[in-house]
Amino acid sequence: MRTVFTGRRKWVTAGVLGAALVVAAPVALATPDTADIGAAAGDRTQEVRQAIEGGPARNVILFIGDGMGQSEITAARNYERGAAGRLDMDQLPLTGDYTTYAVEKGNPAKPDYVTDSAASGTGWATGTKTYNGAISVDAYGNPVPTLLEQAKQAGLRTGDVTTSEVQDATPAVQGAHVVSRDCKGPDETSAKCAVNAKENGGAGSISEQLVQTRPDVLLGGGAKYFAQQAKAGPFRGKPVLDQAKAAGYDVVTDSDGLANARAGKPLLGLFAQGNLPVNWTGPVAKQGGTAPTRCTPNPALPAKQPKLADQTRKALELLEDRQSSKGFLLQVEGASIDKQDHAADPCGQIGETIDFDAAVAAGLAYARSHKDTLVVVTADHGHTSQIIPNGTATPGQTATLVTNEGANMTLSYGTAMPGSSMEHTGTQVRIAAYGPQAANVVGLTDQTDLFGTVKRALRLR
Repeated sequence: MRTVFTGRRKWVTAGVLGAALVVAAPVALATPDTADIGAAAGDRTQEVRQAIEGGPARNVILFIGDGMGQSEITAARNYERGAAGRLDMDQLPLTGDYTTYAVEKGNPAKPDYVTDSAASGTGWATGTKTYNGAISVDAYGNPVPTLLEQAKQAGLRTGDVTTSEVQDATPAVQGAHVVSRDCKGPDETSAKCAVNAKENGGAGSISEQLVQTRPDVLLGGGAKYFAQQAKAGPFRGKPVLDQAKAAGYDVVTDSDGLANARAGKPLLGLFAQGNLPVNWTGPVAKQGGTAPTRCTPNPALPAKQPKLADQTRKALELLEDRQSSKGFLLQVEGASIDKQDHAADPCGQIGETIDFDAAVAAGLAYARSHKDTLVVVTADHGHTSQIIPNGTATPGQTATLVTNEGANMTLSYGTAMPGSSMEHTGTQVRIAAYGPQAANVVGLTDQTDLFGTVKRALRLR
């Protein structure tokens, strides 16, 4: 027998974990810091009363868990903290749900019930419904101003942080306008987004537009697109990275460079050629299931790849300027929750959710000591994974994990044929908030309403 402690009560669990694994030592479950946010249980009346007082915010930190539906949150909680435990994202005092649908291209009156990250991101970044694949353009392909652009115009500092390529849909929606999310570099833009291409008089690829929008902090992967050469303008024939340096960016490529970065110049962190490698590895779901297994650290993870929490803390450090009357807007994305859901990889998916949750903890720590900061935690859309009874036969793919409580948890992936990329779902997803204007997430809202919440909080025109 062994004793395992969770955030709320003590569990006693047998030492034999399923048919395939024996754990000899106790596993200590992490307990979230709830001192200022509120305990997982008990009378929270005063806490909620304070949260609904409203008023403007000086700063907004927007956390996006890509593909992080309620099932993805629950799976991560079960595995890491226990069924009765709580993640840091569970501690935000005001919670609601929002709808995520897109619309048809050229027909904004007709809904597309299952969104992708581009259309959903455009929703909160611009307040505008659009078609799947669109990056901050309306259903007819017209550019729409973003929160980050409006914040910069108002004199606020801005940041855009992700574990994907910085050109991926969610980070892109804050600083670019293209008719297809695939147009990450000049080469792809010439082929797929001719209207946006520099040589045709457009604003250029996502990479070029991000440099032109010039957030103060831009961190993630996607170095390979900055290596592509511009096809028109003063930088014709030169890598996009040259444009970034000419725009004043300091460029860093690992955790040492990130740690040593100092305020005063915009910071571009490119920590991978493509997406950042995931934190955990384990068996991919398959038809007929897998033997009960523990997740393990990814051996391919570079030693000097900064965690999302490290990127978040550094972004907050660089964006903070109490000598200025202006605050900041920071968007932080945990991108590969979605990507590992697509791959039916439960350990990859859960590891990225836990990594994202650590970034949320960093943001909440900042907000506790800066009470004029609004923190919002949400997702862009639902995804495929479902927690099902152990031993259930399904037509889809399943994998069974052994959680930190010593119990088996089976996840099923069934929104595409085996061997294909799993699909998103059209469900509403969680949105939670802490700080000024947090009450605006309560109940059922839509992604476009988040645009209004942030805009009001920062008093943007």
